Amino acid sequence: MVAIEELKFDEKGLIPAIVVDAITKKVLTLAYMNKESLKITMEKELTCFWSRSRQELWLKGETSGNYQHVVSITADCDKDALIVMVEPDGPACHTGTFSCFNDSVFESEERKEFSYQGLYDLLVGRKIEKKEGSYTTYLFEKGLDKILKKVGEESTEVIIAGKAEDKKETVYEIADLAYHVMVLMVQMGISLEDVQKELASRHVIDKKVKQEKMTH
Repeated sequence: MVAIEELKFDEKGLIPAIVVDAITKKVLTLAYMNKESLKITMEKELTCFWSRSRQELWLKGETSGNYQHVVSITADCDKDALIVMVEPDGPACHTGTFSCFNDSVFESEERKEFSYQGLYDLLVGRKIEKKEGSYTTYLFEKGLDKILKKVGEESTEVIIAGKAEDKKETVYEIADLAYHVMVLMVQMGISLEDVQKELASRHVIDKKVKQEKMTH
């Protein structure tokens, strides 16, 4: 375990802190801490930073209610930067977005990484822009009943492939099902964060159940 005294703060007494969502692993923001704010962060298990613009301590969420509950803090190999894993109560950015990092500067078409958020954003775009010839747009135009029917059909295909113990076919059908479920999510205004928070809450419940069983 690295002690605060071992960390390398810059000439202004600050160290950069990269805040990451512990569930989604998405980078939320880059802020700065001094020794005092780091100590407060560890004591309260809530992120506390040093505001360079206001020149004062800043407990994230104190005004907005968007607290960041600290899961862990890790120093890099040079001990001059921190990664702070958190469970956020709300948006990290003052603009109201989930993360401060939203504006793409460059993305390689060849090496572009797939992400559920990327697919979700694409589906939202198809719902808004109604691209001609797009299957996704077709589903949105047909409406909820058609989307639900497809979710049901793909669920059945997953069951059939799974029952046959055909791994390759099951993966294929699960991908189809995941796509159609995400179309349903967009149709109903359900975000990926909504589902992630629900799963995270179940993880906490499951943990409590296991602890209760161990005490009996």
